[in-house]
Amino acid sequence: MTGEQAQLFALFAAVFAMLLWGRWRYDLVAFCALLVALVLGLVPTSEAFSGFGHPATVIVALVLIVSRGLLNSGAIDLITRRLIDAGRGTITHISIMSGVGALLSAFMNNVAAMALLIPMELQTAKKAARPIRRTLMPLSFATILGGMVTLIGTPPNIIIASFRERALGEPFGMFDFTPVGMAVATVGIGYVALIGWRLIPKGDNETDKPEQLLSLDGYLAELVVPETSKAVGLEVRALYPVADEEDVEILGVIRNGKRLGGFSSTIELRANDMLLVEAAAEDIDRFRGPLGLEYFGEKPSGEKAAGDLALIEVVVPRDSRLEGRSAISLRLRARRGVTLLGISRQGKRFAKRVRHETIRAGDILLLLGPADRLSDAANWLGALPLAERGLMVTQHSRAWLAVGIFVAAISVSALGWLYLATALAIVVALYVILDIVPVRNVYDHIEWPIIVLLGSMIPLGAALENFGGTGLIASQIVNLAAGMPVWFVLAVLMVVVMTLSDVLNNTATAIIGAPIALDVAMKLDANPDGFLMAVAVAASCAFLTPIGHKNNTLIMGPGGYKFSDYWRIGLPLEVLVVLVAVPVILFVFPL
Repeated sequence: MTGEQAQLFALFAAVFAMLLWGRWRYDLVAFCALLVALVLGLVPTSEAFSGFGHPATVIVALVLIVSRGLLNSGAIDLITRRLIDAGRGTITHISIMSGVGALLSAFMNNVAAMALLIPMELQTAKKAARPIRRTLMPLSFATILGGMVTLIGTPPNIIIASFRERALGEPFGMFDFTPVGMAVATVGIGYVALIGWRLIPKGDNETDKPEQLLSLDGYLAELVVPETSKAVGLEVRALYPVADEEDVEILGVIRNGKRLGGFSSTIELRANDMLLVEAAAEDIDRFRGPLGLEYFGEKPSGEKAAGDLALIEVVVPRDSRLEGRSAISLRLRARRGVTLLGISRQGKRFAKRVRHETIRAGDILLLLGPADRLSDAANWLGALPLAERGLMVTQHSRAWLAVGIFVAAISVSALGWLYLATALAIVVALYVILDIVPVRNVYDHIEWPIIVLLGSMIPLGAALENFGGTGLIASQIVNLAAGMPVWFVLAVLMVVVMTLSDVLNNTATAIIGAPIALDVAMKLDANPDGFLMAVAVAASCAFLTPIGHKNNTLIMGPGGYKFSDYWRIGLPLEVLVVLVAVPVILFVFPL
């Protein structure tokens, strides 16, 4: 092992350890690793930021914008709006929803597809009085499986295609992934619909029922501002420090029997005004004392606030601005005019000092704010709304137009008339010109942490390959399977990549696995396409943990799942994927 190889292996080991620890976001970890590699001379200065202009990075960004355009236009409604039927049995329901989820994921970002289907699944489960945990995990796995079917379904496929172009002179085409991906997805969906959902443990005290997500303890109360109160003459926002200290939310002002708009933060309080607040009874009592407010009365907080305020549920993904922080530290109300009212974490509800609680990936948050601000606030936080379609204005009249543009672009790319990135760029340009994706929001729909991860890891992966590190790993894999047939080596490679993908980001796994697959194929004098396809499939198969794929993280809170729930259904699925993928790869790409 050379000195450069040792340094690169140590750097990758540190990256893996940091990602497993989870203390810092994966994009920050990857970018810092790139900087270390530059300082050590492992990555040439001329190649420092080449990953940000790499075709894989550009295509991923474009796919995310196109996915938003298909959502905004109402094109997805053409498929999903008739899916809700509480009268179906569990097997039939899972089969239909999983099939639709897989279909959507084949042609749009699978995280966007999952975010779209979660509200529908919650609504269906509530109508059918069915525990949501029975059906949400199968749906998540189906959207992951569906992403394997086409080039644009999931980032690992895009990475593998781009790597093949650099290494062998020509990329995989749009539907080169379809034979293997379709076979794996079909068998996988059959498994989760017939068997998998039965392996999911029951929830504790039925806490996984969707109707409980909006259930919060506490009270909505009206506090009178008497003439002797210290609050007279102050703007409402001047009371925020005292309110935050006592965990009380000031929801607005009632004057002359009428509710003033919004939070009324800039309204100057007068005698006989009433403050509308929400908190636990003891917190309200402590809040009113120092200010000289009178306790007018209290009523259950099950009623939503009046006026132009609205509630929204959002789920926190791993790369959210909120993850690892509290609403207080983020100054959510001051910055966005939105209040965090409650947290649901694996069936546990937080109504006591919720704004001081550190938010975790998978938490469900109940946000309160002016209706016209909630959607923007959710986007700013990087959270995904669970309320069906949220406050987005869907342009139904442009649904077929959006679909037509997208299908035309995919067709010309598949026929080889245009490079995929060029075709997708044209789609994005037309969506912006036609206002299907407003120009002011076009960059909001790109998952920048993924872009930074790709841009940082691609030069590191190239360095590992250039210094012979991937060849060294490939030699170890070949030596491990010495004397065994080529198909066995292929299966071993899939298992190794799957294991990495269960604990690391699937994008990073594909970047590392692609050159290893090529080196293994060269050492065995075998067809490299089969090994590259094996890495593409295996990198997407993160079914054992909630951290391997963002879709698994998204369902953790709504489904009330524990870490150990995933492998119960996921382990048999990963075994099944290997058993199905290996013979299909051998048939489509003879070694």
